[in-house]
Amino acid sequence: MRRTNIAKFVVAAVATLFVSSSVFAQDALQLTLEDALKVALSENNSVKVADMEIQKAEYAKKGTYASLFPKVDFSGTYQRAIKKQVMVMAGQEFTIGVDNTWSAGFSAALPLVNAELWKALEITGMDVELAVEKAQGSRQDLIDQVQQAFYGVLLAKDLYGVYKENYSNAADNYKDVKGKFETGLASKFELLSSEVAMQNAEPNLHDAQNNIVLATWKLKALLGIDLDQNIECLGTLADFEKTVSSVASYEDASVENNSAIKQLDIQSKMLDKTYQMQLAKYYPTLSAQLSYNWIAMAENFKFSEYKWNPYSTGALALSIPIFAGGQKQNQLRQTRIQQEQLALQKEDAIRQLEVSVKQVLNSLETSLKQYEAAQKTIEGAQAGYEIAKKRYDVGSGTLLELQDAQLGLLQARLNVNQSVYTYMILKSSLDKILGVNQIKQ
Repeated sequence: MRRTNIAKFVVAAVATLFVSSSVFAQDALQLTLEDALKVALSENNSVKVADMEIQKAEYAKKGTYASLFPKVDFSGTYQRAIKKQVMVMAGQEFTIGVDNTWSAGFSAALPLVNAELWKALEITGMDVELAVEKAQGSRQDLIDQVQQAFYGVLLAKDLYGVYKENYSNAADNYKDVKGKFETGLASKFELLSSEVAMQNAEPNLHDAQNNIVLATWKLKALLGIDLDQNIECLGTLADFEKTVSSVASYEDASVENNSAIKQLDIQSKMLDKTYQMQLAKYYPTLSAQLSYNWIAMAENFKFSEYKWNPYSTGALALSIPIFAGGQKQNQLRQTRIQQEQLALQKEDAIRQLEVSVKQVLNSLETSLKQYEAAQKTIEGAQAGYEIAKKRYDVGSGTLLELQDAQLGLLQARLNVNQSVYTYMILKSSLDKILGVNQIKQ
């Protein structure tokens, strides 16, 4: 008895919570699927991190381009003679130099010919391209996750509607049977049976309410909004039934637009440039250097009496690499191996993605057949339930027939909702694999 009272208390508490949430639904943030995607793409942290990676790559590119400009430095030195140099001439010794030597000036250097630097600039440009593609991949992953979470909320809402209607039918049946029992037209067994059917329908109703809350929390986390923010997902799975159609449009689908494959392509190009950059280490380099300095020498620290003498120099520096212990050659061999590894990785990635596409397409075909079968079943189940109810109302049918018809109708509706949900989840996954899940900005 105590356990029954506790169960009733829990059920009442859940029902109260659900009613309260319904009252405040008017203040909830109403979202369509497109709205949810736009919010996620602007608020989700993973997207923000990916955009920051693009900024980092842009700054790195600018930093590398700075190597093309003159490098200007200012320097200053102080030299103290601990023991001055002695010069001997004609048998006589002369001490040369002064105690204090001060110098300061500017120097500038500019690379004129540097093939290695030029290739490095091309690689940094491709770093930005790779960061952009990674950000695009993050967005595609997020779109898939948000779509699946949104469909999950709609499924939970639709299931709640089905279970609610099932509970209402069971309650109506119990009310009818109770009225017949009181007039002697129904047996005690029929009354108990209808009451048990109504009570069995109630836990499913509360489970469906809880599933809505859980699915909504998951969606909120992906959207990057406060979990305490009330949201309402507009629409039902029935709105997507027109999307459930033949998968013939995917027969010639290619995985070349997959973000992971595009990233491997960019990495392959970067390795090609890296190989060319390492080859450029064999080439001569030429740079220009210019300096302008002032120097002062004195035996004391009377700075006001110092005489600063300016001087300047200009030079062209040519460097021709000859021998480095085989370092450059080994770097070239290492890059060649990396290129071969990347080619194998891309081949394996394409093969795995193609297998995934075939698996999803097969599952889509199965889901489509399940949907078509469920659509046919629900029409018959609805008609069967109405016939069974009329037969029972006029006394020509049994309560067992009515309950069986009600259970069949419930299962048919669940099958329709589940088949639409499964199809949309699979379609979302397939679009992500093919790299076609985009959103209009």
